[in-house]
Amino acid sequence: MPDGNHLAAIDTLIAVLLTLFAAGRVGMLRGKLGIQAPATIGHPGFERAFRMHVNTVENLVLFLPLLWLAALFYGGQLPFWVGLVWIASRVIYMLGYAQENTNRRAPGALLGVIALAGLGLLAILGLSGIQA
Repeated sequence: MPDGNHLAAIDTLIAVLLTLFAAGRVGMLRGKLGIQAPATIGHPGFERAFRMHVNTVENLVLFLPLLWLAALFYGGQLPFWVGLVWIASRVIYMLGYAQENTNRRAPGALLGVIALAGLGLLAILGLSGIQA
């Protein structure tokens, strides 16, 4: 298995690709539904896709530093696996938010918060000298 830095890089790449996918979906829906930039309203499906993308970017800002701090200071494979949980949480969130009942996004959002807390804890443990 690759070392922790390579594993964190894999998580980073997957997370960025997922975010690009979400951005592409917003762009596609803009064209399909005739919603001209900079408008962010106009069709419920577009609005959900737009919010899903923005929420993912907002979470990415937290995810990336926590992932890399955990990988660099805690080490091992655990940050990678917790990072994959965060990525899975965003997929669950996106699938739930795409539904008309947007409450279905809640399980993905909760799982994402748990993954971020886990990465934060690993980063703190690693910075405190407790490592894998």
